[in-house]
Amino acid sequence: MYDLILKNIARFITLTPEEEQYFTSLLKVKKLRKKQYLLQEGDITRHEYFVNKGCLRTYTIDEKGQEHIIQFAIEDWWTGDMYSFLTQTPARYTIDAIEDSELLCLEKSALEELYIKVPKFEKFFRHLLQNAFISLQERVIGNLSQPADERYCTFITKYADMEKRLPLKQIASYLGITPESLSRIRSNYIKTNKTA
Repeated sequence: MYDLILKNIARFITLTPEEEQYFTSLLKVKKLRKKQYLLQEGDITRHEYFVNKGCLRTYTIDEKGQEHIIQFAIEDWWTGDMYSFLTQTPARYTIDAIEDSELLCLEKSALEELYIKVPKFEKFFRHLLQNAFISLQERVIGNLSQPADERYCTFITKYADMEKRLPLKQIASYLGITPESLSRIRSNYIKTNKTA
């Protein structure tokens, strides 16, 4: 059950068997059915979540009822509303399961305890925050400066496996375009790549 999260952590820090055991003792398992909420806008985020199995989406809904997907999270990814988690204020996002999912949850108080007992975890979570910031910055710049067809190409290059798992409507929402525009872009992309 903990193999994937321990491999994820091992990319940045090395743990002793005792530290691994202590860390995993702090984790709780949460299972979600497809379409079940992990977090709703207005709730306070009490945990950091690691996706052990499944796929989730983080989104917001504007005043016109339009959904805007901020992030997808699949196996081996962390997810949550970081602002709410760090400030313990109401979440700005909603997170729900696109597929039946299994998450490993680390409560905020347990994380603080972990920093004290195994200080190298501060380095690990610093790396996570830095990578999330870089990814978010790339996404914002891409959305502001790239035409829709380039945003689609970037998406399928970075997240090739995810396209098969996600409804087109949700990919369109993530890219900030209509499903009809996405269908045209995909059709052109497929034609271009067949002839290339």
